[in-house]
Amino acid sequence: MSKSLDFTTQTTQTPLGQKETALAQNDIVICSILRAGVPLHQGVMNYFDNADSAFISAYRHHKTNSSDFEIIVEYVACPSLENKTLVLVDPMLATRQSLTLTYEALLRYGTPKNVYLISVIGAKKGVDFVSQNFDSTTQLWIADIDDVLDENGYIVPGLGDAGDLAFGSKLQK
Repeated sequence: MSKSLDFTTQTTQTPLGQKETALAQNDIVICSILRAGVPLHQGVMNYFDNADSAFISAYRHHKTNSSDFEIIVEYVACPSLENKTLVLVDPMLATRQSLTLTYEALLRYGTPKNVYLISVIGAKKGVDFVSQNFDSTTQLWIADIDDVLDENGYIVPGLGDAGDLAFGSKLQK
């Protein structure tokens, strides 16, 4: 992803010589979807020291014990996105519902110049949706794509629940 950003070169004088360093010129905001996106957020922040951070919650709410669910977005903390580069990190892109609702909620903070979606794994359905419904300023960077979603909307074989894998099982209400 970094190869598609704009860079300038800065020369730094050290006691032993000079070092040329490429610095990203894009005004970057990295947004992760809580809680699953936090480890990936930190990994991306390691490469963009001067990036701003945004956080948003999006989770599956099952009205009953059935496989039917809706995505609930309750919390958004975001700086202005106007004319900035938005890097939206979410470990999994399954049904595309949380990604779509998250992106729509973030647009209240301005229209980004570029959008980069970073996921570890996705389902073909979610990837196809992004390519057909997001504009040309959006790029998807994904490590692997599985073909199948099960009847509950989970990626198969997938990874399991990314938040649970990173932080342990959710507390039950």
